[in-house]
Amino acid sequence: MKFRPMRFDLYLGRAVFGTVLLTWAVLVGLDVVMAFSGEFKDVGKGNYTIGHAAAWVLYTVPRRAYTFFPTAAVIGSLMGLGQLAATSELTALRALGLSRRRLSVSVAIALSLLTAVMVLSGETLGPWGQSRADEVRASAKGGNSVSQSRYSGVWAREGDTFLNAISGDEQLLPGTGTRLILRDVRMYKIGEDGNIASFTRAGSAEHDANGWVLKDVRRDTFGERSATRETIASEPWNSQLDAAALASGLSKPRNLSAADLRTSIEYRKRNGLDARDYEDIYWSRWFYPLNVLALCLAAVPFAFGSLRSGGMGKRLFLGILFALGFWLLQLFFGRMAGALKFDYRIAYALPPIVMLGVSALLFRRKSG
Repeated sequence: MKFRPMRFDLYLGRAVFGTVLLTWAVLVGLDVVMAFSGEFKDVGKGNYTIGHAAAWVLYTVPRRAYTFFPTAAVIGSLMGLGQLAATSELTALRALGLSRRRLSVSVAIALSLLTAVMVLSGETLGPWGQSRADEVRASAKGGNSVSQSRYSGVWAREGDTFLNAISGDEQLLPGTGTRLILRDVRMYKIGEDGNIASFTRAGSAEHDANGWVLKDVRRDTFGERSATRETIASEPWNSQLDAAALASGLSKPRNLSAADLRTSIEYRKRNGLDARDYEDIYWSRWFYPLNVLALCLAAVPFAFGSLRSGGMGKRLFLGILFALGFWLLQLFFGRMAGALKFDYRIAYALPPIVMLGVSALLFRRKSG
C-alpha cells in the first residue's frame, strides 16, 4: 500500500490528538492528586513540609506522563474515532474508498509524533525530574544530610564523616522488616585540620533492625607523616544515619535513562551482581514505541463497525479490555523472563507480535 499524506490524515490526526491529550491530562491529573494526598502521611518527618511534597509531585509529573501515555493513547484513539463514527464521518471516508488499514495509518502517524515526544522525555526530562524529586525528599527527611549524584550514587554526611555508595537496594526480610544494602561504599573522615584523617572502603554496608554492619572493609588511616592500612571481614558501624532517607536517595532502575541503565548493567555484571531488574527496565524502554503503536493498532478495529451492533460504548469497552489483555500478557512474559532467566528482548517482543497478529485477523474479518 503506497502512502501519500492527504488532507483527511490531518483531520483524523487532529481528532485523535485532541482526545488523546484530554484523556492523558485526566489520567495524569488523577495520579498527581492521589500521589500528593499520599505524601501527607510523611509531612512533619524531619524537615518535610507540604511545600516539599508539592515539589516532589511536580518533579515526578514527566515520569507519570510517560507511564500513562500508552493507556491514554488507546482510550483517546478509540474515543476520537468513536466521535467520528457517531457522526458518520468515518462512513463518509469509507465511501470515498478508504480502507480501515489506510485510516489506521493516519491514526498511527498522529500517535507516532506523541510517542516520539514521550521517548525523548523518558530519556531526558523524566529521569532528571525524578532525580530532583528524590533529592528533595531525601534532603528534607534526612535533615539535609543526604544528596544524590547522577553518576556516583548517594552521598550522606554524619558529623565529620562523608559516605558515598555507588548503588544499593532494599530487601524484604522473612516476616516483617526490610534490610538496606549499600554497595561499593566509601567513607571519608575529615580531621580538625580539614584534611582526610581516614578513608574506608567497604564492599557493602547493611542495615536492619540490629543496626549497621560493614563488610569487606579496607581502612587507610593517615597520620602527620605516616599511613596505616587494616583489612576487616566484617564490623559493626555505630551510625545514626536514617536508612529510609538513604534508600529514598538511591536511584531506582525505572527512574534511570537508558544510557544510565546500560552503564549500571555493565557495572553490576563486572562485579558479579544481579542485573536482571535493570535489564528488564532497559529493554522495556527500547520496546516502548513498538508497544504503544501495536496496542493502539490492535484496538483500532473496535472503533469501526455499525453503531447498531452495540454502539460506541460497547466497542470502547472491548477496546479497553483488549488493551488490558495486552498489558497482562506483557507482565506475564516479563515475569516469566525473570523467573526462567531467558532474554528480556524475547519477552518484550512477543506481546506486540501477538497483538499485531490478532489485529491483522480482525482487519481481515472486517476488511474493506
